[in-house]
Amino acid sequence: MTRQLVVEADGGSRGNPGPAGYGAVVRDAASGQVLAETAAYIGRATNNVAEYRGLIAGLRAAHALAPDAAVRVRMDSKLVVEQMSGRWKIKHPDMKPLALEAQKIYPPGAVRFEWIPRERNKHADRLANEAMDAGRRGEEWQPGPPGPATEPPAAGPFAEPLVAEAAPAEATAEPPSHEPNAAATARGWGPATGTPTTLLLLRHGETPFTAEKRFSGSGGPDPALTEVGHAQAASAAAALAGVGIGAVVSSPLRRCRQTAETVAERLGLDVRIEEGLRETDFGAWEGLTFEEVRQRHPDELRAWLSSADAQPTGGGESFAAVARRVAVARDRTLAHYPGRTVLTVTHVTPVKTLLRLALEAPPAAMFRMELSPAALSEIGYYPDGKATVRRFNDTAHLGVTPR
Repeated sequence: MTRQLVVEADGGSRGNPGPAGYGAVVRDAASGQVLAETAAYIGRATNNVAEYRGLIAGLRAAHALAPDAAVRVRMDSKLVVEQMSGRWKIKHPDMKPLALEAQKIYPPGAVRFEWIPRERNKHADRLANEAMDAGRRGEEWQPGPPGPATEPPAAGPFAEPLVAEAAPAEATAEPPSHEPNAAATARGWGPATGTPTTLLLLRHGETPFTAEKRFSGSGGPDPALTEVGHAQAASAAAALAGVGIGAVVSSPLRRCRQTAETVAERLGLDVRIEEGLRETDFGAWEGLTFEEVRQRHPDELRAWLSSADAQPTGGGESFAAVARRVAVARDRTLAHYPGRTVLTVTHVTPVKTLLRLALEAPPAAMFRMELSPAALSEIGYYPDGKATVRRFNDTAHLGVTPR
C-alpha cells in the first residue's frame, strides 16, 4: 500500500519584502504524527517567495522519508495552492522557477494541494516565525522541543476541504487562466537558468578507521586525522586556492573539522558547522569491519543492505533518516549562500546521499558509489530547480604538493 503523507507549509516576510523565513511539517496521514520539521531564515524576500520555499522544503523532507508516497500539501496560501494545482497561470518571474523546483520533487500525480484556513496551519506558521526570529538574532533555526500534538481532521487529512472553507481572495491572487501552468510544461531536458549555487563536496582525510576499513560514524569514537589524512587535507587546500570558494561548511565531527580548518586557513575563511552533515550513527557496528558485522549481526546487516528504512544494530540511523537531515542541511546551506561556491566537508554517506538525491536515484545507488578519502565531488543547484552533478570521487588534487 502506498504510504500517505501530509505536508503543511508556510512562509512569511516582515515587510513584504523584508526579512523572511519558512516552516514546514511532515505528518503521517493516518495518525497525524509529526515525522519531520524544517524551517529556515532566507534573508530578504516576499511573502510569496517564502511560502514557495516552505513548500519546497516540506516536499523535500517528505521525499527523504518516502520517495514513493502519495502526498497531500496543505497551505493557507491560495496563490501557491492554485498555481501548483494548475488552475492559475504563474506570471511573476520569481515564482516560476520556484514552482518548477517544487513540481520536480515528486512524480506527476503524486502530490495534491489543499487550501486550509490560517488557524489550521499554526504549526508551520510557528516554525516560520521561529526561523525569522533566529535570523534576526544572526542564528540558524534549530529544532526545539515538540509543540502540542495536533489531531488530524476527523475525516482524515486527505479528505477534500469543506465548501464552507473556501479560500478568501488575496491581494496577490492571480485570476484563473486556461493557459498551461509553467510548472506543468517545463519538465525534461533544457538549459538550466539563473546563477547556480555550487556545493563542492570534500570527504574528510584518512583516519585510523579509514585505513582499517571500519564503520566510523557519529555514534562511536570521534577519530582524528592520521598523518596521511593531514597531508591529504593540505593537498586539497593547495588545489582549492584560487577556485573562488565563498564559504566553508563542515560536519561537526573532528575528522571533518580538521580537514575543513586546513582548507579554510589557506583560503582565509571561517568554518561554519552544520550538524546535519554528520556521518550516519552506525549503532553497535561502530568500530567494526564489514566482515565482523557480517559474522556478528548477519540478519540486521542483510536487512540494512536491502532497505533504506532498516537501522544498524543497537539503534543506529537508517539511510532514510540520514537522507532527511542531509536534505534539510542542504536546503539551509543553499538558502545561506545563494549563487556562491560552498566547500562542504563531510562524510561518505552524506556525500553519496546528496549525489543520489541530485540524480533522483534510489537509495540502493549508494552501494554502487566508491568514495576515496579527501575526494572531491560537485553539484550545481540552479534557481529553476535543476541540479547537475559535475564530478564525482575526483582525487587528482591529491597529487598537488602543498607550499
